Amino acid sequence: MPLPDGTATVQTPSHRPHQPHIHVEDKGLKRNAIGFVSSVVIGVASTAPGYSLAASLGFIAAVVGIGLQSPAILLVAFIPMAMIAAAYYYLNRADPDCGTTFSWVGKALGPWAGWIGGWAIIVADIIVMANLAQIAGKYTFLLFDWDSAANSTAAVTALGVLWIVLMTAICYIGIELSARTQVVLLSFEIVTLALFAIVALVKVAAGDAAATSVDPSISWLNPFAVGSFSALTSGVLIAIFIYWGWDSAVTVNEETEGSNKTPGKAAVVSTVLLLLIYVIVAVAAQAFVGTDALVKNQDDVLSFLGTQVFGSPLDKILVIAVLTSAAASTQTTILPTARTTLSMARAGALPRSLGTVSPRYMTPTVSTLLMGLFSVLWYVGLTIVSENILFDSISALGLMIAFYYGLTGYACVVYYRHQLLTNVKTFVLVGVLPLLGALILTGVFIKSCVDLSDPANSASGDSWFGIGPPLIIGIGFLIFGAILMVIWYLTGHRAFFRRKTETAHADALTA
Repeated sequence: MPLPDGTATVQTPSHRPHQPHIHVEDKGLKRNAIGFVSSVVIGVASTAPGYSLAASLGFIAAVVGIGLQSPAILLVAFIPMAMIAAAYYYLNRADPDCGTTFSWVGKALGPWAGWIGGWAIIVADIIVMANLAQIAGKYTFLLFDWDSAANSTAAVTALGVLWIVLMTAICYIGIELSARTQVVLLSFEIVTLALFAIVALVKVAAGDAAATSVDPSISWLNPFAVGSFSALTSGVLIAIFIYWGWDSAVTVNEETEGSNKTPGKAAVVSTVLLLLIYVIVAVAAQAFVGTDALVKNQDDVLSFLGTQVFGSPLDKILVIAVLTSAAASTQTTILPTARTTLSMARAGALPRSLGTVSPRYMTPTVSTLLMGLFSVLWYVGLTIVSENILFDSISALGLMIAFYYGLTGYACVVYYRHQLLTNVKTFVLVGVLPLLGALILTGVFIKSCVDLSDPANSASGDSWFGIGPPLIIGIGFLIFGAILMVIWYLTGHRAFFRRKTETAHADALTA
C-alpha cells in the first residue's frame, strides 16, 4: 500500500511474523518478470566469459613467475569477488533497490559516497561498452573470413555501433526479451567453451595434443607454488577483473521474483559458475599447448587454440563464442547502467527525466536510450581521436570496478553494524567477509594506481605529464564525477545530500 509520501510499499506476508517491512519505491518496472535462472544467466553473461578468457589468459601466463599456476591465479582472484558477492546478497536482503551500490552506500555511508559509487558504475559501464562493441564488430567479420573488414577501423566501428543500437533496442523493449536473448547467447557460449575443454583434455590424454602439451596436475591450483608474491599479485590484478559483471543480476532485482532474496543468490551462484568456467578452460588450454604458446598468442588465445583443438572449419565455433560473449555482455552492460541512473534520478541525485519508465514496456526509457547514445559517442569519439586512448581507458576500468565493489563491501559492514554480534554466522558472512573483500579491493585499487602510473604499462606507451594515461583517465573520471556531484548540489538539488544515514532493520536478515 502507498505511504503518505506516495512511495509504494512491498510488505512481507502477514503470516510470517518475524519478517521486516521492506519499503521499496515502485519505479514502474515490471515486477516478477524474470526468475532465478534468468537472473543467473544475466549475471554470468555480463562478465563475457568467452571474451574474458580470450583476452586475459595469455597475459596471466605471461607474468614472470606464474609458471603453470594460471588456474591458481584465477582461483585466488575469485576469493574477493565471492566476498563482495556476499555483501551484495545481504544488502539486497534489506534493500532490493535497482540502484544497488548507489542506494546501499548512500544509506550506510551517506549520500555523497552513494552518489560517487553510482557514478563509478555508470562510467565503468560506458567505458567497457566501447571495447565490447569493437570485439562484437571485429568478430562478426572474422566469422565470415572477411579479414579486410576486420582490419578496417571504420568498418569495425560501424558494425560495433550497430551492435550497441541493437542491444539498446532489446533492453528498451523489455526485460523478458533481454533475458531470453541472454539465454540463447550464453547457452551457445558455455556449450562451446565446455566442448573446447573436453576435446582439448581428451586429446592431451590420447597424446594427440600439441608437442608442447603438459599433463594437467592438481598442483596447478596451488597458489603457494607461484614463484613470488609479486608474481601472485600481478597475476591476480589481471584476473580479478574478468569476474566483473555478476552484479548485473542484482541490478534487475526489482524485476525478479523474490526481489530481496533471488537476485543475491543469483549473484553468488554466478561467481561460482564463473570460477568453474575459468579454471576448467584455463587447465584445458594450458594442458593442450603449454604456457609459451599462450604467451605468444596472448592477444587472442581462443582463436589460436580453436584452430589447434578443432581444426578448420570447426574452429569457427570459438569465434562465435567470443562474438556471442561480447554481444551478450553489451546488452547486460546497458541493463545495470539504465537502472542505476533510474534509481539515482528517482532519489533526486540526477535529472528527473532519467527516472522515466515506459508504461508499455515497463523499462527505463531515457536512461536506456542515453546509455546507448553515450556508449556510441564514447566509442566513436575515441576511435576517431586515438585507438590507443580507447585501449588506455579499458586499462583504467579496473580502478572503477575496485572502487565501487570495495565501497559496497564497506557499506555492508556499516549498514549491519548493530547486528554483527548476533551470532557467529552473521559476524563472518555479513561482517568479516565483506570487510576482507573490500580491503583486498582497496589494495588492488592502490596497486593498480601504482602500476598504471608507469607510461610503459599503457597501450600506447605515451606519457601524460610524466604519468601513464590509464591512471589519468581513471582518476580523472572519479574527480570529474566529484565535480559534477558538487555542481548538482550547488544548483538547487540539496535535498538528496541532506539524507540521513541508516542501519539495517533489526529483522533484515530473517527476511
